[in-house]
Amino acid sequence: MRTDTGQVFKLEDYRPSDYLIPETNLEFRLSPQATIVTAILTIERRAGVAASAPLVLDGDGLTLKRIEIDGKKAKPADLLIGPDQLTILKPPAAGRFRLLIATEVAPAGNEALMGLYRSNNVYCTQCEAEGFRRITYFLDRPDILSVYTVRIEALRDEAPLLLSNGNPVDKGDLGDGRHYAIWHDPFPKPSYLFALVAGNLGKVADSFVTMSGRKVELGIYVEPGKENLAGYAMDALKRSMQWDEEAFGREYDLDVFNIVAVSDFNMGAMENKGLNIFNDKYVLADQETATDADFANIEAIIAHEYFHNWTGNRITCRDWFQLCLKEGLTVFRDHEFSADQRSRAVKRIAEVRTLRAHQFPEDQGPLAHPVRPRRYREINNFYTATVYEKGSEVVRMIRTIFGAEAFRAGMDLYFERYDGEAATIEDFIKVFEGASGRDLSQFALWYHQAGTPNLTVSSTHNPAAQEFTLEIEQSVPPTPSESRKRLMHIPLAFGLIGAGGEPVTYSGVEGASVEDGVIHVRKRRHLVRFSGVAERPAVSLNRGFSAPVTLAVEQKADDQFFLARHDSDAFSRWQAFNTLLTDALIVAFRETLGGKQPDFAPRLTELAGSIASDETLEPAYRALALTLPADADIARDIGKNIDPDAIHAARQALALAIATANREPFAQLYDRLADKAAFSPDATSAGRRALRNILLDYLSLLPGGAALAVVHFQSATNMTDRAAALTVLAHRHHASPEANTALAAFEKKYAADPLVMDKWFQIQASVPGPQAVDTVRVLTAHPAFSMSNPNRVRSLIGTFSGANQTGFHRPDGEGYRFFVQTVLEVEKRNPQVAARLATALRSWRSLEPGRQAKAREALLAIARAENLSADLRDIVERTLA
Repeated sequence: MRTDTGQVFKLEDYRPSDYLIPETNLEFRLSPQATIVTAILTIERRAGVAASAPLVLDGDGLTLKRIEIDGKKAKPADLLIGPDQLTILKPPAAGRFRLLIATEVAPAGNEALMGLYRSNNVYCTQCEAEGFRRITYFLDRPDILSVYTVRIEALRDEAPLLLSNGNPVDKGDLGDGRHYAIWHDPFPKPSYLFALVAGNLGKVADSFVTMSGRKVELGIYVEPGKENLAGYAMDALKRSMQWDEEAFGREYDLDVFNIVAVSDFNMGAMENKGLNIFNDKYVLADQETATDADFANIEAIIAHEYFHNWTGNRITCRDWFQLCLKEGLTVFRDHEFSADQRSRAVKRIAEVRTLRAHQFPEDQGPLAHPVRPRRYREINNFYTATVYEKGSEVVRMIRTIFGAEAFRAGMDLYFERYDGEAATIEDFIKVFEGASGRDLSQFALWYHQAGTPNLTVSSTHNPAAQEFTLEIEQSVPPTPSESRKRLMHIPLAFGLIGAGGEPVTYSGVEGASVEDGVIHVRKRRHLVRFSGVAERPAVSLNRGFSAPVTLAVEQKADDQFFLARHDSDAFSRWQAFNTLLTDALIVAFRETLGGKQPDFAPRLTELAGSIASDETLEPAYRALALTLPADADIARDIGKNIDPDAIHAARQALALAIATANREPFAQLYDRLADKAAFSPDATSAGRRALRNILLDYLSLLPGGAALAVVHFQSATNMTDRAAALTVLAHRHHASPEANTALAAFEKKYAADPLVMDKWFQIQASVPGPQAVDTVRVLTAHPAFSMSNPNRVRSLIGTFSGANQTGFHRPDGEGYRFFVQTVLEVEKRNPQVAARLATALRSWRSLEPGRQAKAREALLAIARAENLSADLRDIVERTLA
């Protein structure tokens, strides 16, 4: 484990390397305890670099066995070997030479899961961001593009399957039970995209014919016996390949495309060229073991990693500061894919909920950073919602500004101009400026400036002049290291709606650039006047969530109720109702703190019933609308002096009020939605299940609710319904005989399936209340739990700390004390996972004073630990700053 070095990397310090590595030949002689890696590198001095310039290669935890330069053993006096570097002090004077480096690594002992490691007796690699240096000494940076040829040797009984990047070249027996395989990738790639997999795996095979008529062999490799669980992933892969051809004109370029599912993985998946390695939870699925959410995630992540072939692999990022160039852009692409495969409106709402739940708190706290950071101490800590989700929103805004046709033209130019190169954000922006002739310098601040902009909007109507005016003011709150903010270019989609729900037209507009239903907010204050508007309209703002901003709109509740019923923009209609729910919950929170019983307006609970019964709306949409803002969402909007118990009580009271007011229609709709057809993971069927399960949650609050949930649990024919009923019983009827019986039955049925047991851990870790920390502590000793497996840790510890506001933030601080012990224990094995867990305390300053003090003590306790990894120390010190 690399402990903290204190080094800070800055964007302004970037400079090209003195040397290039145009060709890389690797030979692996695999062994669990002592794998020998022999790298033969073609080194080329960059033009203009002095012959005396040393060659400095990155390394981490390597045992150097041999080093030769142009076939001759290197002299010890010509080398400097440190814990993180190998320096050749006197490279050959010739501009090009061959460097042989033999290293030894121990895959079986690699619990950090970076570099070469073992997962269930399968050798696999994870090299992003800086894992390749744990395999061999190398210029381990994204702008060093090399053509790789890889030879793998292993015992056939131990590893009958030998995979790497590119196309297969050769294979054969070596005697003594050993065999080999050779792979060649003709496309230059950075070291972070290198991949190797070797082991005993089952295969699901298929093929795809590209738009130019080439046949590509497809393979998904899983643990033997689980091949039947990979069918949906294969179908998603083929749909992704076809969609990328149709939507972006991008064709796959190798003869084979392989996916491997492993059970120990720090991330969701990795886009290694031609050999994607996946966390098995995003590959394996059937109706008995996977929920509808699992199926949707598999579809999206399979697509995401495949789309990286062009946005990340063929065009990679020049340095890690440009990470959003591949990740944010590819998230946008996978969002568009899912929207086309499913429901665009439902998908958009889900995207925004995710952004607000994860990225908005990041922007509002000590870990705030721009979409393109300017500095970092540990790059693994910048795989964040800001880089991914906000990065996607920035790309979406570019499309909003230019329109779909011009956006596609810009993307085509980007692929043409930068194919085979390591690009920057500036390169990406320039293609759209060049294709349109427009200046995007102000818009580019979305990449360079941290924080969530806020728009304050008020409106007036002058009936005599037939003029409707919007006053719009923008501000960006200060963030760490940025107290003064520059004005942003915000594309604000809007609509004016008449009393009958029809769009209101206007004869002219002044005060801002308004194009195709979008107000381009560029100044601090705009007075946007619409002429020819005879009657006061309701105004629908940020339609489709056209910009990732917060809105403070001076708007009557009547307008919000009107928009919740009549807005033609599906997102804004949902937003209007969600705003009404949020406002009611904030009032209820304050009433709860004051010792009052919350009281909710009848028209709000009636509106909930109206939306639930509106057959013109998709069931999935209705399910999202009926899902109350989460405890953390309410805390974010309140902003300070947060008491999680009071928020939870207010949320419970509103849920009961809605259930009570709509008991009969909810019960009738619940019965009508009973699924009598065979299970299908398609969006329509999933939407019906989602609506029925949210209705179950409401009905469970009423008399007879536990019995209804038991029947739902026992009659379930799929994991979606079974897990939903179990969640209702555990959360709404905690510690009841019904809940305990259902939890025991679920455990007994799925004890041998780790991914399903993750759901069991997750459900219990999220049960609200002060008992949660004791429940989680006991579950860490369960035979199915392991501190070494990231999925287990995330399902139990991650859920408790990130999704259980009342349990984690227990007033006496016991949740924090348990958290400190657990994070430090995880860190000994896997610093990356520990660092991500630690972000659960990023909003500690928003808590009420008592909890705030205890949270700070917890962070200080972690900071004082000895030999803290760079990953964890970076997060803790920034959180405390």
